[in-house]
Amino acid sequence: MKNGINILLLVLAGSLGLCLGTISCTNSKGTDETTSTKPTTQAQTQPEFEKQRQDAEQQARPGVEKERKEAEEEAGRSLDQDAIAAIAETQRAIDAIASNRTDMAMQAIEQATGKINVLLARDPATGLIPVSVRVEVIDTAPSDTKTIKDLAQQVSTAIAAKDYPAARVVLDALTSEIRVRTYNLPLGTYPDALKEAARLLDQKKNQDASNVLLTALNTLLAVDRVTPLPLVFAREALDAAKGQSQSDKAAAQTLVQTAKDEIERAKELGYAAQAPEYADLSADVSTLERQLKGNSDAGSVFAKLEDKLSAFLKRQSQQERR
Repeated sequence: MKNGINILLLVLAGSLGLCLGTISCTNSKGTDETTSTKPTTQAQTQPEFEKQRQDAEQQARPGVEKERKEAEEEAGRSLDQDAIAAIAETQRAIDAIASNRTDMAMQAIEQATGKINVLLARDPATGLIPVSVRVEVIDTAPSDTKTIKDLAQQVSTAIAAKDYPAARVVLDALTSEIRVRTYNLPLGTYPDALKEAARLLDQKKNQDASNVLLTALNTLLAVDRVTPLPLVFAREALDAAKGQSQSDKAAAQTLVQTAKDEIERAKELGYAAQAPEYADLSADVSTLERQLKGNSDAGSVFAKLEDKLSAFLKRQSQQERR
């Protein structure tokens, strides 16, 4: 069942469109409770499925939902309202051109230009301004490292043969992360596009002006930040093991082994695989295992390991990928 949900989640994630100025692209309208004999369309089922998936995630893995929500809130605070308004005015200009309202289109371009000028005056060195964010939980990776290594070899073989489409498919199956994708307005090129569109409109070249504006909208730069889920699972396992360490050492040892496996899994999935932190975490886990087998208090070892893991997780989640 988990695999089926994961595959559907990946399909759903790929089908979601860009929702400017928002966090979520889920339809907020309620569903009609009246029974209907009409076949359900994909547009109707996607919002319902997404809600079911989110509800299941919250119940089964509250730590993941907490991490996702925090990432969503942080990403939302980064959005720039002036940049969002510039994008909206650009879209309004395109709509006006399509309706043969050149005067309205020119006015919208002037409004967009004004917003861009505010951004440039505020911080001339800023190159990218966030205008839209999408936060997704994507967990399609195998649970065992052997299968992960086999898939990684398939990727290497496909790349060596320059079969990049096949490589991309396999790479999708090596994903276990909370992905924060931010779409940014590039200040280096966007103002020039607005000026060119205005010039073309002035010359009565409406279609050319529309094409310039469309190109500008389609060249928003996407920047990803990812939080590796295996490290989130490892942190949760360690927290649970700490709670069990005094009352049930056998259960605590099992949970520590789970954390150890998840840390190795994160490494094999390529989340900063060369980082020296993996060796440090592995050594600390081994120390913790020895402590739990004896009679000494493992509290300080738990605290040290949790601090290291949290710091490593934070550094990974803040790294930008373009």
